[in-house]
Amino acid sequence: MPYDAVIVGGSFAGLSAGLQLARARRSILVIDEGRRRNRFSSHSHGFLGQDGREPAAIVAEAKAQLLAYPTVAWQDARASDAKIEGNGFSITDSGGDQHRARRLLLATGVRDELPAIPGLQERWGKSVLHCPYCDGYELGGGKLGVLASGSFSALKAALVADWGEVTLFLNGEAEPDAEATALLERRGVAIERAPIVAAEGEGTAMAGLRLADGRLAPIKALFVAAGICPASPLAEELGCAFDNGPFGPLLRVDGMKQTSVTGVYAAGDAATGRHSVALAVADGVLAGTGLHMSLL
Repeated sequence: MPYDAVIVGGSFAGLSAGLQLARARRSILVIDEGRRRNRFSSHSHGFLGQDGREPAAIVAEAKAQLLAYPTVAWQDARASDAKIEGNGFSITDSGGDQHRARRLLLATGVRDELPAIPGLQERWGKSVLHCPYCDGYELGGGKLGVLASGSFSALKAALVADWGEVTLFLNGEAEPDAEATALLERRGVAIERAPIVAAEGEGTAMAGLRLADGRLAPIKALFVAAGICPASPLAEELGCAFDNGPFGPLLRVDGMKQTSVTGVYAAGDAATGRHSVALAVADGVLAGTGLHMSLL
């Protein structure tokens, strides 16, 4: 007999969706390869009841709680292929095993694509950061940077000013318009127009950004709006539609988190433009309950 649902991705969104289905006594299989998007971060912040814990510890505890339900199975593997088969789906994992399901839930996440500036990748999640709500408080103030990327850059720099003394590094991006410039002035944000050559510092710490004119602009952390792309090709292979999000493609879903392909649901960073652990968990609840209702 097929599972009621196969969930691809066992991080925050997938675990949350699975919990809703397990509590409805539905049979589910979670296929997960263990590559969480926030594996580069040592601690998770802003998640109610879990503030300051290691993300791996949160996931491990959630997995143990999910597996305590008798209708849940788990496969440590990558879902390498998925196809529509009759009234359901056939999913093949990287070990060659095939699994059948009435519904499919994609919690496959996204992959971050950092700007090609030397020194950023090795500091990602440590002193090169994405979200001030997640990591800003722990910086303790001081000199911070925001790397310009698109029309939201000035607004983000003005926001980050609540956490420190901010410089907006244009690095070739367009000058802010008059309204944005006025906002930056009100928030005390400086603008640096010289191109960036590299990020420098000891280990994963940040000493500053080396600029093309030879200066070192001292900052202790740089906030970067990384581009995103789907971490798995399954949605595209199934024919799911995508929309253009602010930082890259996002799966198109309806109010019940169903994609454009009937029976395929999606949750987490691949299906919503706002990204955090708490929001991924909430999105998983919506997808899990939406999928369950469809089974009725």
